[in-house]
Amino acid sequence: MGKDGFQWFVCVLVDRQDPKRVGRVRVRCLGYHSENISDLPTNKLPWAHPMNPITSATVSGVGQTPLGAVEGTWVVGFFQDGADAQQPIIMGTLPGVPSGLPTKDAGKGFQDRLNANYPKYTETDMNRLAVNERVSSEQDVADKEVSDEQGFDIPLATSVETNPHPSLTIRRADREKNIGRADFNPIDISRANVGEPISLEGDDGTKFDEPETDYKANYPHNHVYESEGGHLREFDDTVNAKRIHERHASGSGYEILNDGTKVTRVKKDNFDIITNDHFAHIQGKSSSTTDKGVRVFVNASATASNDYTIQVGSNANVNIQVDKGDVNVVATQGNVNMKAENMNVDITETFGVKCRNMNVEVNGTLRELVTGENKKTGKPINLN
Repeated sequence: MGKDGFQWFVCVLVDRQDPKRVGRVRVRCLGYHSENISDLPTNKLPWAHPMNPITSATVSGVGQTPLGAVEGTWVVGFFQDGADAQQPIIMGTLPGVPSGLPTKDAGKGFQDRLNANYPKYTETDMNRLAVNERVSSEQDVADKEVSDEQGFDIPLATSVETNPHPSLTIRRADREKNIGRADFNPIDISRANVGEPISLEGDDGTKFDEPETDYKANYPHNHVYESEGGHLREFDDTVNAKRIHERHASGSGYEILNDGTKVTRVKKDNFDIITNDHFAHIQGKSSSTTDKGVRVFVNASATASNDYTIQVGSNANVNIQVDKGDVNVVATQGNVNMKAENMNVDITETFGVKCRNMNVEVNGTLRELVTGENKKTGKPINLN
């Protein structure tokens, strides 16, 4: 092989349905095979073996298999059997600008005639996210001499894409705005004739927006991989707009922006399964907004000492507000224990207590102020 010189070829991939499932593809080669399907049917073309990169082991399922070429991809390689031209080896793919779209015309062979899927459009084979064709404002034109360290123009924020990738359009349309956060209304609590009311400051719960994408890709700095099913991966090295973006065809995915901010979007349900301990350290503030209910189940195994512990450090409060509804605390087998320096309860209507026994110990003064009728019913009533 190669002793007497390589027999090179340029071909179009026309069939990936390898019956042996070893990654072979059928190719129709310029100068070797007729374009006329009647003269040389697709099922008579030779099977070609793609050459995998050294970074792919290609043994026992390790590495990338199969490779990414599809029907309609132009490839280059050589025949390992020389002039016999029956054992093609594919070395790589050849991008370009298609002159037309495929058809299922039975007579034309140098195209994806089986499915007529590829190419999808008559523009460069580079991914739209990598090319980022755009129209600039007058200010952009004036600043065009600004360039990055490689000498490429830096796209400015006022640039507008002329042919945006569908995923970019969807991301911008899906962006959430004015997301509500928990607020706390300011209140005054009366202290039952023993001092001035206590005032609690409120929190307006300022709304927040999902960050916008930093996408300002500048060719050739955005390295894009897109599968035929629409799964997407970007490693964007554009100056001042560096990003990492991975996206499932459904729209679920994440993006890391130029400043390190990470935005994650899950289009359906999200499950986190951790088989051991979980540790999280948030060095700033944490806000969580749930449009529906929240449930927390602790100690599903019913093991002793698996407690639910909340500790708030000095100079901070625990605020619980129910806008319309009840606050229910139930200990089905155990006690409800509360300890505080002072306890203030301000109830606008009825305060009801029902128990089997009640013990009250006051190590100071007990004052009662009843502006209406004061009734005590018991059998007997003992006053010492």
